[in-house]
Amino acid sequence: MSASPVTGSTVTASPDPARQLLRHTLATVAYRGGKALRGAPDHFGTFHIGDKTRTPAQILAHMGDLFDWALSIAQGEQTWHDSAPLPWNAEVDRFFAALQKFDDYLASSEPLHGSAEGLFQGPVADALNHIGQIAMLRRLTGSPILGELFQSRHRRGPPGPQTSRAPPRIRVKCRTTVRECE
Repeated sequence: MSASPVTGSTVTASPDPARQLLRHTLATVAYRGGKALRGAPDHFGTFHIGDKTRTPAQILAHMGDLFDWALSIAQGEQTWHDSAPLPWNAEVDRFFAALQKFDDYLASSEPLHGSAEGLFQGPVADALNHIGQIAMLRRLTGSPILGELFQSRHRRGPPGPQTSRAPPRIRVKCRTTVRECE
C-alpha cells in the first residue's frame, strides 16, 4: 500500500457527542480498512470472481465516493460521483484522503447539515460492509488478512492508512485514531 501517513489534524474537535461518535466510527473504518488493504498482492486490485461482481479496485473507488458524498451531505451540498477506479495504490491513497477530509470537517466548528445518525446509517455503514467484502476477496486470492485482538482507547485524532501496525494475533491497543495504534 503506497498511502503515506496522515498528518495530525489542526482543527478543533467538536464537543457534540454525535459528531464525536461519528468520528470514532471513522477511525474504526480507517483501522479496519487499513487492515484489509495493507499488504494486498499486486494483482489484488483487478481480481475478479464473476461477471456481476466488482473488483477490489472498483469497491475501493466506491468507498472513496461514499466519503466524498458524506462530506457533501455534511456541508449541505449533497453530490454523488461514480468514480472509475484508479490504479490500486492511488485508489488506497484516495480512500484515506476522502476519509481524512470528512473527519476534518466533523472535527471543525462548521455546521453539520445532515444528521450524524443519517451519515452513519448511509455512507459510513455502507463502507463498513465493503471493507468486509474486500477482506473476503483477500482470502479468495490466497492472501487473507491476519487476525488480531483489538482493544480501543478513546482519543481524538485523524484517521489514516497506518492504523494497525501490530504483528498478527497479538493484542492491539488503539485509540480512536489509527495513527496512534501500538
